[in-house]
Order: sequence, then structure tokens, then C-alpha cells
Amino acid sequence: MGEEDYYLELCERPVQFEKANPVNCVFFDEANKQVFAVRSGGATGVVVKGPDDRNPISFRMDDKGEVKCIKFSLENKILAVQRTSKTVDFCNFIPDNSQLEYTQECKTKNANILGFCWTSSTEIVFITDQGIEFYQVLPEKRSLKLLKSHNLNVNWYMYCPESAVILLSTTVLENVLQPFHFRAGTMSKLPKFEIELPAAPKSTKPSLSERDIAMATIYGQLYVLFLRHHSRTSNSTGAEVVLYHLPREGACKKMHILKLNRTGKFALNVVDNLVVVHHQDTETSVIFDIKLRGEFDGSVTFHHPVLPARSIQPYQIPITGPAAVTSQSPVPCKLYSSSWIVFQPDIIISASQGYLWNLQVKLEPIVNLLPDKGRLMDFLLQRKECKMVILSVCSQMLSESDRASLPVIATVFDKLNHEYKKYLDAEQSYAMAVEAGQSRSSPLLKRPVRTQAVLDQSDVYTHVLSAFVEKKMPHKFVIAVLMEYIRSLNQFQIAVQHYLHELVIKTLVQHNLFYMLHQFLQYHVLSDSKPLACLLLSLESFYPPAHQLSLDMLKRLSTANDEIVEVLLSKHQVLAALRFIRGIGGHDNISARKFLDAAKQTEDNMLFYTIFRFFEQRNQRLRGSPNFTPGEHCEEHVAFFKQIFGDQALMRPTTF
Repeated sequence: MGEEDYYLELCERPVQFEKANPVNCVFFDEANKQVFAVRSGGATGVVVKGPDDRNPISFRMDDKGEVKCIKFSLENKILAVQRTSKTVDFCNFIPDNSQLEYTQECKTKNANILGFCWTSSTEIVFITDQGIEFYQVLPEKRSLKLLKSHNLNVNWYMYCPESAVILLSTTVLENVLQPFHFRAGTMSKLPKFEIELPAAPKSTKPSLSERDIAMATIYGQLYVLFLRHHSRTSNSTGAEVVLYHLPREGACKKMHILKLNRTGKFALNVVDNLVVVHHQDTETSVIFDIKLRGEFDGSVTFHHPVLPARSIQPYQIPITGPAAVTSQSPVPCKLYSSSWIVFQPDIIISASQGYLWNLQVKLEPIVNLLPDKGRLMDFLLQRKECKMVILSVCSQMLSESDRASLPVIATVFDKLNHEYKKYLDAEQSYAMAVEAGQSRSSPLLKRPVRTQAVLDQSDVYTHVLSAFVEKKMPHKFVIAVLMEYIRSLNQFQIAVQHYLHELVIKTLVQHNLFYMLHQFLQYHVLSDSKPLACLLLSLESFYPPAHQLSLDMLKRLSTANDEIVEVLLSKHQVLAALRFIRGIGGHDNISARKFLDAAKQTEDNMLFYTIFRFFEQRNQRLRGSPNFTPGEHCEEHVAFFKQIFGDQALMRPTTF
């Protein structure tokens, strides 16, 4: 399998830690994404490493028994360590605060602490087998204050730090889940819900295993993912992942079912809003995108893998330390190892090898694995780093070897412009709200974020269309593609930039398709604009009617005549400007110096000669002498003319 076929990879720079062994215990904190390596209960040292930490945190603590759980509060201010089933010990890591440990026992009698979660830098939740206790830690007083508690029988718990939701498993079958949401000192109980367990043979009692549940944020919404294994008693074709949507308000609802069509051991990750399902037996993974169209049965949507199953890209373990000096080659890493532990959203840990990786999606290989361009676009537009890949897809579909049909090209352009229009509308609404002064009264008003899915006209022009028109392609196809993009922009009521119209005109002129150009202008297929009118004026020598078409356009734009002259001169269209001004009969009043300046700037001596001669003739006609008056300030131009063409070239006054 070539490099270009793997669409999942482990990050290049993993977090390295001391491997788990009888002396060294390894813990992972999902909130701070930190790995703790605790040697001999902390007596010979604790090393804490996170993905963003350039400098690991190292410290020692007294060995007061086996460590069951160890985590820092957010911002690494306070360390909490659980060594017994009744208490949690705390130690401040805040400068100028006492380093002495302090302890909190759980309030409920006869309860055992299953674990704890930090919800902020000073708030912590104890989860016991009899309920949940929410505390505020007061580091300066070295004590805790109970904010709220709730009693219920708990089998196991799960925490999603991104949304600050704890899920408790209750009842004998363990399948009734009770969520709690935490925010700034408050604990809210959300509606509980039941996970439907697959039918099991009479001899076995079904129950919901913690291993088969995950919580993750997908497209900004919190979901509980349930891995429902294949049941022999049902007619299902294999295991499936059931997604329950857990809203902030209202009941939890079963929304999506991901069909795995295989059985065995699975693990789940979420990367870039995609659900990744790893299958240990075949050592492959598949990805699902719940935004893509699935099969809706009236209540849930069924999804199949977006792409064929593939392994994670083979990974070489880099050699560090003294061994790196020798010519030893890197060791291939055993992928899908049974020692791998997967955490949400995108973390894979190998405790036996001492690595923590982030799983990543590679978009380039997907382009060739998803032949349906419309579906490919739907998929790519939802990804974080999609811009350059989308532009390369657009270039590819217009290339000679992979040329797509016009309906497919139209679909792709429409999908791009749909996103573009959504962003433009959001920007406009924001600007109007700011203008109306709503930003002060409504702190929720946020400027829309421009994601990589927003490809504007300059992106498409620069990276796709300008290169495309240079290729040796049938001109009919080239013009059809350009017009298709303009049609799509018009359909979404996006104002077409003049450079796209210029590209169309230049292409038409290049292939002498003047009749088509005339029709496009006559039927307003190409929108009026000043730059376009100037371009038409410059085409007069190839196509004489362009002059009148241009003037008509400028009049429709109700442009002032002197402004038209200025625009033409700025584009170095000096002759066109002169013809225009003669056409409207204003040539007797124009400034000679302005035109001579413009002519000189073109560095075209013959053009300068023509313009100079025109004004000499005008002077002769109006004043009876070809010479310029001092008030016209043309001395330097007369000197320049003499220098280039000699004194004898100056016009002599005609006498009668």
C-alpha cells in the first residue's frame, strides 16, 4: 500500500514518557491531556507531560500507599491524589501558598470514591458508588467546601472535559445514564436516558460496559457513543455505533447509527468531527461523517463508512539518546497493539512503549478514494485544513487527464459558493448589528469566523481559473467552465468581481469569438463595471464595435466623462481616452499636459509623437499657432519631443 493510500496517521511528535513497569505507574488525565509517570508511589519522583508542555513538571511526594488516581486542576494550580477509597489528598502548586498536603474525605457514609474530576482550577467533583459530590477547593485555607451533592447508585462514570459533563451509569443493567453539567460553581442535573442493550441469550445477563461508551463533541454538539456489539440472536450484519445526542436542554435522543458490518474488538476516536472506529482483528480503521447524507428511517440516520477500511499509516519509533548516534534504523511501531489505550477525542496511548499520540486525518489521499466529486466536496468542506486540498481538487477536475463533466463542475462550484454565501451573509448581519449598536447590549454577538471552507473569488481565480485558461484546452470547454462559475456566483447573489469578467473577455478575444463577446455584453451576461469598460476600450483596434459597447457601459454606470478619461489614462489607454473625449466633443478643453504626461509614462515614443502632434494641431486650430502657451506648463514635454525627434519635427505655424 503506497503512502498515498493511508488517510489516518499518528502525529509526528508524540509525548514520550517512562514505560509502565512494576515500579513506574502511568496515569492519564483527560482534562489537561497530561500523562503522569509515578515512580514508587511518588517517592522517587513524578513526571508530568502534556502535548503542549515544552517543560515537563517534575516533583516528589511521600509514598503514602498505592496511587489510584492523580490529576492537576486546570492551569496546574492544585494537585489531587487518590490513594484510598475514602479520601483525596491535595497539594498546592501556587507560588507563596503552603506546600503542605491537605485531605478531604467523601461526605456520604460507607461510600467508596470511584474517582474525581476537576471542572475548573479550583472546583472538583468526587464520584462515589453512592453519588456525586461537588466541592470548591480553597488553597489558601487548605480546605474544601461542599457546594452540592446528589445521591444515587453509581456503577461507573465518564467525564467529557470539553463540555464539562459527567455521565453516571446507574441501575443493575448499568444502562441508565445520568448526566450532570458543571459551570462556574453550579451543578445541573440533565434528564437521564436509557441505552438500548442488544438482545442476549437467556443464560447471560446483559449489561452496559464502560468500555463500550464514549463521549465526544461532534460538530459542536455533545454525543454519547455506544458501541453495540453484534448479537447472535438478532439478524444484524455486525456491530454498530449508536450516537445519542445530549443537548444542554431537553431529552437525550438517539440520532445516528454507524454500521460497522464486522464483529470483534473495536475502539473509538473523534478527529476533525469524524468518528474513527479502529478494528483490532483486521488492524484497520474506518471513518464516519454524520454530516454526510445517510439513510433516514423517520427517527435515526444510518451511515456507512465514508471510505474503504485502511490501516493507520505505518509509524517508525524515532531513536533518541546515545543509540541515535549509531546507524541503527528506526523501529517500526506495532499498530493496533493490545496495549493501546484510546482516549477521547483523538488520543492513543501505548503505556508499554511510553508514547502518547494524537490521531490525525490526512485529506490528500481521500481525494482519490472518493470518486464522487459532490460527496467529496461535502466531506472536504467540513474539514479544518481543507482549503488547499479543495483548490487542488478543482484544478484536477479541470485538467486534461481527469477532466470532469460540466454538470459535475457546476455541482462543485455550487457547493463552494454555498459556503461562501453563508459567510458573506453572516458578515453582513454582524456588520448591521454592530452599526445598530447591538454589540454593546448583546455580548453574545461574535464576528463570524472565516473557516478554510470559505473560498472566495480571488482564491478560485488565483489558484484555479487563471492557470486553467493558460492550458491547451478546447476553448469551448474553457469558456463553459468560466461561465459556469459566474452562473453559480449569480445564483447565490454574490457580486461577480471584474477580474473574472476580464478573464472571460480575454479568452474570447484570444480565440476571436467577438460575436459571442457581443452577445454576452448585449444580454448582460457580463455585469457592467468600470474596469470592464476600460478593457473593452483597449480592444477597439481588434474589434471596432468594442468602443461603442464600452461607452454604452460607462453611460449605464452613469460615470462622469472626466472620470472615464481618468480611468483610461490610469490604464495607459491614452489613445482610447483621446478618442473618447473627441467622441463627446470635449477635446478642445482638455489639459494637454495630463495627456502628454500619460503618453510619456508609457515609454512608447511613437505614441508620445502622436499625442504631441494632436495638441499642436489643436493649438493651431484654436489659436493660429502650434506652440503651447506658458499657462499649459508643457515646457518639459516640448524639450523631450525635441530631444527625441529634433527641432525640425516641431510643427511650423501655417500662415495664410
